[in-house]
Amino acid sequence: MTRPWLTIVGLGENGPDGLPPASRDALDGAEVVMGAARHLALVPDTGAERIVWPVPFAAGLAVLAGLRGRRVVVLASGDPFWHGAGAAIARDFAAGEWTALPAPGVFSLIAARMGWALELTLCLGLHAAPLTRLRPHLAPGLRAIVLLRDGAAVAALGDYLTAQGFGASALTVCEAMGGPRERVTPVQADAVQGAFAHPVAVALTVAGDGMVMPCASGLEDATFDTDGQITKRPMRALALSALAPRPSELLWDIGGGSGSIAIEWLLSHPTTQAISVEPRPNRATRIRANADQLGVDRLTVVTGSAPAALDGLPTPQAVFVGGGLSVALLVDLTARLAPGTRLVAHAVTLESEALLATWAARRGGELLRIALAEATPLGSKRGWTSAYPVVQWRVVL
Repeated sequence: MTRPWLTIVGLGENGPDGLPPASRDALDGAEVVMGAARHLALVPDTGAERIVWPVPFAAGLAVLAGLRGRRVVVLASGDPFWHGAGAAIARDFAAGEWTALPAPGVFSLIAARMGWALELTLCLGLHAAPLTRLRPHLAPGLRAIVLLRDGAAVAALGDYLTAQGFGASALTVCEAMGGPRERVTPVQADAVQGAFAHPVAVALTVAGDGMVMPCASGLEDATFDTDGQITKRPMRALALSALAPRPSELLWDIGGGSGSIAIEWLLSHPTTQAISVEPRPNRATRIRANADQLGVDRLTVVTGSAPAALDGLPTPQAVFVGGGLSVALLVDLTARLAPGTRLVAHAVTLESEALLATWAARRGGELLRIALAEATPLGSKRGWTSAYPVVQWRVVL
């Protein structure tokens, strides 16, 4: 078996002192050592050619590919496959080309310092992602370790938590963990002061009375910014139940409105994906803003009308039609979609109800008529105010 030409070496802040013999041997035998300037500065000069990994990160993959045939070491922080560079390299290079020698990562180092069970601790890489990715998880008592892009991001994290109603959260700011510059600083989220140096991560225990997002489908309508075009909470919960999200599946949300269906689909599991198709540009912008606010970044928003806007999109496992229902759309979907795709459509008008009844008779599936009424003031007492009934068609194509 041919020995891999590329070795990914996990490196801690203590540099070569923390490297096991296999990692030292790989480094000593390398013709080329490639990594961030910070990592290169941590290891001694062995006479190998040194290449600073360029920005953006993807540009370095092309440079690395040009080194095939030479003995190359890529330096990465700690465990390269835990929010590190390893996964990106593995996607671009064949399994036989590389090997990896991990070191303890910052999550492990901080968990050991805090005395936290790592398997029960939320670990997020926010060094290249928005702080809003925390939003679905924020609840009193949650323990999390988050990587941040730089020292200034510590104050930004404190401000974000405070704005969400969790300013009482306890932060432990961890700088350069495992090395001679290591510094650990406890601080409350709403009282972050001082300067912090890169690399930096924060261990946090959430506290406060901010809104906690439920685990079940059916977020409060007020969670979403809307112009009134939204699948209301009870109906949304029924729609998500009918769509039945599963890990790694893709949803088409046709007639996205406020994006509530697509966003709750994404909140159901961290590997789900969604495409929201919305003909009105202002609503498409609102969908993107709602997704950003609620911390989901696996949503693609397509501005256009179905079925034309569906051309070229990746194949979904589930489709929701909340707006724009028509004969042309149903004809297109039943011809376009793969067998086994779950289709859920909602109708409010008599004409669209009749359309779904016709297609249910033709293609099968289940028809459900949902009539909801809400108690509202009626003089000095209360009475029932009925919403328009909704007909739901659920079918597996």
